[in-house]
Amino acid sequence: MPKIESLSEVSSGSTGEPQQLPFLLTSQQGEAARTLLSYVASLDLPGPEAQLVAVVVAIRAARGGVGNLTGMDLSALRLNDARGAIDALRSLGWQVNDALFDGDPAVPVPVTVPDLVRETDHPLPFGKNTRSRVSGWTTRTLAAKPVKKLPPAARLAALFLAAHSTSKLLGQIPSNLPEACRAALPDLLRKSFLAELSEDRCRLDPTVRHLSGMRHPTEDERTATTNRKSNGAAMSPAARGFEFSADAWLHWKAAATPALRRHVEAVEYCALCALPAERVAEAFMVPARPQFVPKNTKAAYGKWKETHPDRGPLAARFTVDFRAEHGHGPSCNQLCTGLGWNLRRQVRLFVVQRLVANEWLTNTGPVPWTLRPGQAAEAQGILLPRARGSVAGTQLCESSTIP
Repeated sequence: MPKIESLSEVSSGSTGEPQQLPFLLTSQQGEAARTLLSYVASLDLPGPEAQLVAVVVAIRAARGGVGNLTGMDLSALRLNDARGAIDALRSLGWQVNDALFDGDPAVPVPVTVPDLVRETDHPLPFGKNTRSRVSGWTTRTLAAKPVKKLPPAARLAALFLAAHSTSKLLGQIPSNLPEACRAALPDLLRKSFLAELSEDRCRLDPTVRHLSGMRHPTEDERTATTNRKSNGAAMSPAARGFEFSADAWLHWKAAATPALRRHVEAVEYCALCALPAERVAEAFMVPARPQFVPKNTKAAYGKWKETHPDRGPLAARFTVDFRAEHGHGPSCNQLCTGLGWNLRRQVRLFVVQRLVANEWLTNTGPVPWTLRPGQAAEAQGILLPRARGSVAGTQLCESSTIP
């Protein structure tokens, strides 16, 4: 096999070089991605098909022991023997209902993972933000253009190699890489997911650099983290004058239409979001106020959008994946965090406003957690699957005026 070339030999000219996308994972989240893959590699599974399903389910179930999977999710993994893969997971004690195969392919089916239910010695001790980011990274890596049509072994290998590669593109082939994946590495080189491959090392192609899992935080990320902490303190319910009352919250929900109440409780009882009741109550009970957008926010957005030409399709796909996992749409913060858009709060809100204005997204304003693909996304085939118990937009609009 050819030896790895030095980084100085990577093209850095202004012409022909692919535009660099922002990293999806911080250094800590990259470590979490490697922990996830190590956990799956340690399971007694027969091959890459079952292991690939295990990766998708395990990260969704990491925080509560139960992860949702749809028949469409399973089809998207392009397995040769989907039933065999699920049976292999069942042999480990994973609880998967046959509705995954026999029911509506758009309806989420809960999968219980016994290892992830226990409170002590938990193999995937992730916070909700880390869980969400690693889940999004998994989806984006498997959907990357060089690998999305490759066999399961090659796509699983792509996850391992991306997670073990640095921001400088260099990667070490991990010792726990499944043997079937090792045999598929030449496919990743042939499809330009890898630029170089040797016996024990590799180099990612620059087009997938954003999938790297081993790196130091950038200055922008450190600044964004500081800003998020500052904004979080400034925007607490108490600071905004909202006083949570359990009785008032129950009365509000009792007065809501059945459709709105179903949506509210999908958010309130979402095990993946794990939001405090007062946070959910405030979002629904306190009317949103029109926000003045200062010039510096618009300038920051203008600069940011130049480096994110695919922001519309990415955001629309994220809402589809998010709803499949959570049973409701993402908030503005969950959308931007899940896509790795480390921006100030005001800029995040303006980004979503522009995505809605340009019809990449739509929502049922002012009802929160209703972001979904808009007409521009639907024109590109990015559609929200029909789901049991979905809330009609008109019903939500009518009920959102309840005080």
